[in-house]
Amino acid sequence: MYYETSKNDHGLPHNPFKAIVAPRPIGWISTIDKEGRPNLAPYSFFNGIGDTPPMVMFASTGFKDSAANIAETDEFVCNMASYDLRDAMNISSAPLEHGVSEFERAGLEMAPSKLVKAPRVAAAYTALECKHLKTVRMQDLEGNDTQSWVTFGQVVAVHIDDSVLVDGLLDLTKVRPLARLGYKDYSVVDELFQMSRPAV
Repeated sequence: MYYETSKNDHGLPHNPFKAIVAPRPIGWISTIDKEGRPNLAPYSFFNGIGDTPPMVMFASTGFKDSAANIAETDEFVCNMASYDLRDAMNISSAPLEHGVSEFERAGLEMAPSKLVKAPRVAAAYTALECKHLKTVRMQDLEGNDTQSWVTFGQVVAVHIDDSVLVDGLLDLTKVRPLARLGYKDYSVVDELFQMSRPAV
């Protein structure tokens, strides 16, 4: 099949774009607002964008509480969404009123961060403390503003639960991280394989 996105004439029951750009790691972003109230929300448009220094990004459709809080405080945390926390992660995606705690709604305990004020998800196997670099409102090919906002951050501290370290390596089969697919689908990492890059 073939379709042009400007016409959106794919003829399928649902837009396949998110199923094609998949799997996508979930950025479970915790922030606080200027009054110190916590917020937690999962974003499936999330990834690392560099490792020297380590940097991450997440994107939202609309200038949501996470992006607004980061713009106010210049800090956030990326928590690992794992299979055992799937229900809490899903609950935290509900569109609650500003100032209502998703931590409380999802029954999640907060843990203090070291270098940022935003709390961590205590039960998350890993967490990345981040300082805000910039937020960009994306424009389309015609130069029109879209509702896509991309927030960039630099990782300043890393938390790893000792239970998922094996011989000094992070064992993702113990973490069982979630990834977002298309539609209502998710995947979980249960199995790994290794390849070495070819020599020149």
